[in-house]
Amino acid sequence: MSTGANQPFRPAGTAAAAASTAVTNVTLNGGGGAVLIYNSAATTAFFRLGGASGLTATIGDTPVPAGSRMLVDAGPFVSNVAVILGSGSGTVYFTLGDGDTY
Repeated sequence: MSTGANQPFRPAGTAAAAASTAVTNVTLNGGGGAVLIYNSAATTAFFRLGGASGLTATIGDTPVPAGSRMLVDAGPFVSNVAVILGSGSGTVYFTLGDGDTY
């Protein structure tokens, strides 16, 4: 494969977070170095990735607008995520896998 080529995202497992204005922590399923985040809530979600449980997320962390998705390079040691919504409640999905294009 040539340098700079795109690799399609290959999902390994999905974790759903019942998110609200209180921080929710979830353990990611599967393996890989990329995380696809899908915010199905009606409000912006803010997330933080890490290798330890008990993470905290604030509205100053990475935002994902309502109804949107984001693919991030998380590295091989990320196993947990914290998420919080700006208002209301809803589900945010985190899919661990490999690849750089969705």
